[in-house]
Amino acid sequence: MAIELARRHGCSVVGLDQSPEMLAEGRARVERAGLADRIELVEGRAEELPFGDGSFDALTFTYLLRYVEDPGRTLTELARVVRPGGTIASLEFGVPPGPFPRAAWNLYVRVGLPLAGRIVSPGWHEVGSFLGPSIRGFYERIPLPALLDLWTEAGIEDVRFRRLSLGGGIVIWGKRG
Repeated sequence: MAIELARRHGCSVVGLDQSPEMLAEGRARVERAGLADRIELVEGRAEELPFGDGSFDALTFTYLLRYVEDPGRTLTELARVVRPGGTIASLEFGVPPGPFPRAAWNLYVRVGLPLAGRIVSPGWHEVGSFLGPSIRGFYERIPLPALLDLWTEAGIEDVRFRRLSLGGGIVIWGKRG
């Protein structure tokens, strides 16, 4: 994501991950892309960002809120580091709302992903087996309307969303108030 943002928009990017291994891989990719002068990767947690209030013009995150203990508090922390009026956007997996897309999605996450993962490697089989229940469990705990409310409660205004891939993906965005 950081590489694409820097390439497409010519901006400076700060990426954050809690895993030293993921950061090492990310740094190698940034180096290969020739963007080390515009992309900084920092170790940290989304729940306690190591940045001051209003440090960024914009913030984007992907596949995060399913993995944190308190998504509302995490959204508040993410909003804190964006300047007032700055954009916040996320990409997350979703559960399709319609019966036919949901049935296809269920088949894909119950059979397709684990099978494809088994073909690739045992580790990918675990990922394939984990994703469906993880995504489904998140939206059972926090349905999309409740998730949008958490964004608003975090001080993010004009919150909007768009479903992608028949609802299997959701982009949410808004402006920091």
